[in-house]
Amino acid sequence: MDATFKWIGGTSLVVVAVLVGLFFSGSVGAQDQAVAAAESVEAAAPIVEPMGAIAAKALADHDRLYTVRRILPIGGPIKYGEWHWDDEGVPDGPLLVTVDLQARVISVFRGGYEIGAAAVMLGTDNHPTPTGKFPILWKQRHNVSEKYGNAPMPWSMFLTTDGIAIHGGSEVQNGYASHGCVGVPDELASRLFAIAKEGDMVVITDGEKLNLGDSIV
Repeated sequence: MDATFKWIGGTSLVVVAVLVGLFFSGSVGAQDQAVAAAESVEAAAPIVEPMGAIAAKALADHDRLYTVRRILPIGGPIKYGEWHWDDEGVPDGPLLVTVDLQARVISVFRGGYEIGAAAVMLGTDNHPTPTGKFPILWKQRHNVSEKYGNAPMPWSMFLTTDGIAIHGGSEVQNGYASHGCVGVPDELASRLFAIAKEGDMVVITDGEKLNLGDSIV
């Protein structure tokens, strides 16, 4: 009887040990799975909020710098030969130039603030001024047109490889025309030339008017 009891008792101990082992093994396995799942979720969770906020701010700053934030207080339409320039107190920002063929006006914006404007001389039907977006390709302070009898074109800022440029040295008067270039008064040409860099954008439109809050590009 004692032997039988001992055998049964030994078996019970073995069973209990096996069950305890299974329990702890299951608990450890469950903990491992929980830790692995948590790590997986943590690893998979993208950091979107900070990056999204940074991207949104960068986009808003870009839009703000290329949005009309000020228009020069010019009374009435700009007349031929007339020019305006006021950059006092205007913060640094990207330079952007607009020219409209219908208005026959050039506007200079820095960070969205209009700092310069003038009436311009444009091309003809046979030699039209092109529309579109043009980066300034290169600049030439003392330039003459070999193509058109060495005509002086000081403060030239070239927009195309075939010679279309914004330049001074022009009689900006009614009835005068260019061979496609944008001729501006020397006073504005010299000021624009001084601050413009290669790569700055010039937008030439045909009948588009900008108001406060409008996107320039």
